[in-house]
Amino acid sequence: MTPRTGPSPLLIACALGIEHLALRTGDRGGAGGPVTVLRTGMGPKAAERSVTRVLADPALESAAVLATGFCAGLAPGMHPGDLVVAEETRTRDPRSTVSCVATDRLVKELARAVPGRTVHTGPLTGSDHVVRGPERADLLATGAIAVDMESAATLLSAVRTGPRPVAAVRVVVDAPEHELVRIGTVRGGISAFRVLRSVLPAFFEWHRSLLLPRR
Repeated sequence: MTPRTGPSPLLIACALGIEHLALRTGDRGGAGGPVTVLRTGMGPKAAERSVTRVLADPALESAAVLATGFCAGLAPGMHPGDLVVAEETRTRDPRSTVSCVATDRLVKELARAVPGRTVHTGPLTGSDHVVRGPERADLLATGAIAVDMESAATLLSAVRTGPRPVAAVRVVVDAPEHELVRIGTVRGGISAFRVLRSVLPAFFEWHRSLLLPRR
């Protein structure tokens, strides 16, 4: 594979204002190319619209896309502040499954950026609503380890606009034993916010690794 010439762009997509705030106030040094942090708005339809519109810009034609923000953990033993690196994103429609790129590098860099935090890997499923109670167990039975409303739509929209590397990293804000009523009003939400502020260096190292020649 021939290395790209010139800086390659990175698009980081999140949904909520509090997620965008965490990313804007994190460490922005060390990026390997131009970085755009996009607030898509909440829900899969908003994510699809925003990502498709932004990637129509010729400056982002070759951009790698990383979906991030908060998620609900599905597996027992997950805690607020844990990290989820998606091996794939999917919805109930099997045609929507998107494989993520260089997930091993993301796991390694996240362990370095946020030492002491547990990093889970596995399928990340999408939903069009906030998942609570027994529905978590139903989604866990499909093999998914976490759920959010935008990652699957973000990555599917990204690859539909053209071939590009994609990934999804989410911070667990609640889990089966730690359900939240409102993000940011209890300890779990605050913990997740702090973790999200700390992950940008890992994203930049993942992005930089994509620029290396493949053997």
